[in-house]
Amino acid sequence: MNSRAPLNTAPPGMAEGLPVRFADVSWDSMRHDIEYVLVAPQRTRQPLLVFLHEGLGSVTMWKDFPYALCEAAGCRGLVLSRWGYGQSSPRPGHEKWPVDFMHRQARDFLPAFFEAIGHDTRADPPWLYGHSDGGSIALLHAAACPGRVGGLIVAAPHLFVEPVTLASIQQARDGYVTTDLRSKLARYHADPDSAFWGWNDVWLNPEFKHWNIQALLSAIRCPVLAVQGHDDEYGSMAQIDGIAQEVPQAELLKLDDCGHSPHRDQPARLIEASVAFMRRHRT
Repeated sequence: MNSRAPLNTAPPGMAEGLPVRFADVSWDSMRHDIEYVLVAPQRTRQPLLVFLHEGLGSVTMWKDFPYALCEAAGCRGLVLSRWGYGQSSPRPGHEKWPVDFMHRQARDFLPAFFEAIGHDTRADPPWLYGHSDGGSIALLHAAACPGRVGGLIVAAPHLFVEPVTLASIQQARDGYVTTDLRSKLARYHADPDSAFWGWNDVWLNPEFKHWNIQALLSAIRCPVLAVQGHDDEYGSMAQIDGIAQEVPQAELLKLDDCGHSPHRDQPARLIEASVAFMRRHRT
């Protein structure tokens, strides 16, 4: 069910003709307007690929990547801004994300979102493309809901907290306070403080240093492609190597000349590998 009518214009950076929609999602004892965009919904016989953004991401921050990947793969796409991001309902200023926020997003929010838009994940298991925090959420969702996910592509996901991650997040905090980072994020988020401090505060919470999801991954039954750049400033190859240790069917893609965002640094290589992976495993 949509609580707001679709907008007539595509968000900046997305392909023209993709209306922005809002799902009315009941979750965590609250109701939220969740922004989302559909790519090629007319391809009803093809898999649905759901894009889960990074810790500072949104629908618009993906630019044209979801459209390009869905066109190359010949599939449908769904791009959403999680609660607190993009044009979705903002996080209340006094509220901080709990340490298990990614578990909650994976186990509770995603099922509530799919229900709100009327997508039956048993009859039509979606594929998930997750980046960074979104990759972790995708992994957790597949582990918690086996049989309801067709496959995973996770780019720069986090399994555990590394010193390099915390150092980069602290650097981002300094930049948000002292540079024009806030105004840049305001291009993509209705409430940039909601997006930034929600992400930054929980990652720099001392209790978050013990966050680790690796042991949960053995429950994943679907195909997995895990992608990491050799120059990732937010994590090392230990992250996707950890996926391979727990998920025997996982395939790894390690990219040269690539930082934390493979879809920006190596889009052609990433799309080529993702399309080949989906074609091998989709039914």
